[in-house]
Formats: sequence, C-alpha cells, structure tokens
Amino acid sequence: MADGFGERLSYDFREPGLLRQALTHRSYGTPHNERLEFVGDAVLNCVVAISLYERFPGMPEGDLSRARAHLVNRDTLAQLARRLGVGNELRLGEGELRSGGAERNSIVADALEAVFGAVFLDGGFAAARRVIDTVYAEVLSEADPAVLGKDPKTQLQEWLQARHLPVPEYLVVATSGEAHAQQFEVECRVHALGIVAQGSGPSRRTAEQQAASEAYSAVATRRGTHG
Repeated sequence: MADGFGERLSYDFREPGLLRQALTHRSYGTPHNERLEFVGDAVLNCVVAISLYERFPGMPEGDLSRARAHLVNRDTLAQLARRLGVGNELRLGEGELRSGGAERNSIVADALEAVFGAVFLDGGFAAARRVIDTVYAEVLSEADPAVLGKDPKTQLQEWLQARHLPVPEYLVVATSGEAHAQQFEVECRVHALGIVAQGSGPSRRTAEQQAASEAYSAVATRRGTHG
C-alpha cells in the first residue's frame, strides 16, 4: 500500500513506518497521523511561502499571504490529495469507512499534510520541499497573480461589479445523505448573462464555491477573457 504511494510522491522513505503513520487516521488506532499533520502544516506553509516569494517577486506581502492561504487551505489540499489517490491508501476505522471518510475533504487533506510532515522527518527540509513542489507543480504553474488568493465567489463578484452587473444569486437546490455526511447541490445564477452553473460539495460553502467557479469559467468563455 504505502510503497506504491511513495513512488507516486517520487520519494523513497528510509523509515517506511513514517508513511504508514501518515496514512493512518485516528479512528484506526495508534500511532495515527495527527502529530505528523502538525509538522506537515508548518513545513507546507514555509515551502509555499518560499515558492510564492520566488515566483512573484513584485507581489506585496498582503497578496502573498492571501495566495498562500488559498494554496494551503483544505479545499486545495483535498484536491491534490485526490490526484495522488490518498483516499485509497488511508487506514480508517470501520465507522469512518462506512461513512465515506476516505472521500471527506478534512480527512484526505489532513493526511496529505501528515505525509509532508513524514517526508520532512524522514529526509529533512530539502526533501520535503522537493515533494511539495512536485505535488504543487501544476497548481503553481497555472497560478495567476491577479486572482491568486481570491476564491471563485470573490472573483466572479468582482468581475461582475467591474462591469456594473448585479451580483450572482446562489440557491441550494438539493441536499442528500445523512447528517454527518451531507451533500449539497447549489446553483449559481448570473441573471444578467443568462448563466446557470451547478456545484456540489459536503458543505453549502464548498458547493457555492464550485458553482461560482463553473459560472466564472462560463463568463470567461463567453467574453473570451478573465479580465
């Protein structure tokens, strides 16, 4: 299990037990990954700060802070964790398995941070930076300093307001699942442009952000520009 995941990280652990621990949720038993997550969170913030500092030499401190917050937040981490297949590698207790814990943003995001912490403890800062830079390579290569750090709802609203258009309307159109694992379906309606976009997620906020992202993409496609 963990060996194949280590290959996907392009990192060979000297102490494989650290990776197993990083992929062990507290519901499974001890040692679990919470202490490694604590270390990984600090290392990730440092590496992303350095990467942004080097990539965007003209970006002021406030914008750098917002960009870093966006890149290390739970949604971004969960997206990257899924690309790596973290959910398939996790060791979870029976209750978490039955309730879909392997798909939950908080669990996979925390596990990825724990993996970063494990790499740091196993190989030092240089190794951790190489792994984090690799995991974040696509996200950073596509980063637009004009919008980096702004969530999709903010981007969409600012785009519309700059053109004196009304702000979008967000409506919850459906909910499903049990209380501990609900799924929300949201529509983002940009009436002035006749755009209706859908989003879904484990919280209303996440679903709204996804719907806003889809609407913003539709606006950009229609107008031929994000500007």
